[in-house]
Amino acid sequence: MKSISKKVLNSFESNLKNTPNAKLVRNALYKSTLPNLAMVGDEMTEQQFLFNVEVKTMKCANQKSSGRCWLFAATNLMREKFGKEKNITEFEFSQSWLAFWDKLEKCNWFYENVIDTADLDIDDRVVSFIMSEGVSDGGQWDMFVNIANKYGIVPKSAYPETAQSSSTGSLNGQIVASLRKGAAVLRDMYAKGKTKEQLEDKKEELMSSIYVFLTECYGIPPKKFDFEYKDKDGKYFIEKDYTPLSFYEKYFGNYLNQFGSVINGPTNDKPYDKVYTIDRLGNVVGGNPIRHLNLRIEDMKKAVIAQLKDDQIVWFGCDCGKYGERQEKNLWDEKLYDYDSVTGLDTKLTKAQALDYHASAMNHAMCITGVHLDEKGNPTRWKIENSWGSDGVNSGYYMMSDSWFDLYVYQAVVDKKYLGGKAKIYESELVHLKPWDPMGTLAD
Repeated sequence: MKSISKKVLNSFESNLKNTPNAKLVRNALYKSTLPNLAMVGDEMTEQQFLFNVEVKTMKCANQKSSGRCWLFAATNLMREKFGKEKNITEFEFSQSWLAFWDKLEKCNWFYENVIDTADLDIDDRVVSFIMSEGVSDGGQWDMFVNIANKYGIVPKSAYPETAQSSSTGSLNGQIVASLRKGAAVLRDMYAKGKTKEQLEDKKEELMSSIYVFLTECYGIPPKKFDFEYKDKDGKYFIEKDYTPLSFYEKYFGNYLNQFGSVINGPTNDKPYDKVYTIDRLGNVVGGNPIRHLNLRIEDMKKAVIAQLKDDQIVWFGCDCGKYGERQEKNLWDEKLYDYDSVTGLDTKLTKAQALDYHASAMNHAMCITGVHLDEKGNPTRWKIENSWGSDGVNSGYYMMSDSWFDLYVYQAVVDKKYLGGKAKIYESELVHLKPWDPMGTLAD
């Protein structure tokens, strides 16, 4: 390894003196933030919040201080189907209901992974990954389907928000702390020669405590409920004696199983037109595995546009932390900020490089509700339903440029009928990816 010598440092100082705009930028940054200085005003002006393919949707929901974006996006998709059927213009399913059962199932999943890897060293990379991840709010589309298929779904009125469901930092911290203690207990039992049956018995004891804690945070899940509502004409209705599963089966049946996850992962380890899963990622033991069909970006967009034209919104996953503006436009556009011209640094990576070198990965799920197509039918911008509330610009709806879609959209969930000839690939044999693959990060 080579240190920075005095000679090298002198060359840096010389380079500084010969950099024409360094003093100007230094003075500007003394009072201005870097994003404000790097903003490209022309790009702000060009992007108009108008779309010629648009699905009429309900008011934006609010996930508040939680990482339940994937559940909000999924229930947003479901409520549009439900709202049309019931003639309702404003409605929400209970995200807390889904989060409660997801948390419980994830804790069981965690302990099953602990038991399964108890023979590995504590510093084994897989064991280290399991311990570092713990259990979070995040999740994947197939994980949502697993919860809905097993536990059903309820209106928000039947299982409302609590202070803990809306702000999950402390609750998650306590669960993770408990899981790590439980992992230590289970691994110690294994080291002392206890049988798998004894480990499983201990796991059930640990899980019972977690269940009690979750009911304290979310409330006791209802076994039955009545559904009361008014339609958009003000007419009152009541439907009695539902269970969560009977309600789900009546209104959705096999609906969710029609959808499939497609990704755009242009890295060398993921050839296109193959189906991938991520090892150790899931929630319901015995549920459907994570299944991603890797498509070229053009094929992904084609399926998304077809679904929008058929008046259905699209669940999708992206990296929302890149090139976003939330004050004037609610816009994601990589041309909106020219940081390199201000800093003199070179930060440009291809999508594949950004994935390989940990510069970008999925961290947020939302719904695409519209697109603007040019005269040749090519997309130029997309309308986004977020779950950060309905206040502010465009009542909480966002927009992303098509070029931003290319770089930072990684996943979309579409009805498999819109995949055309590629639909048959979806059920092909799964290619396994490592637990830390970036296509699993939305569940972190």
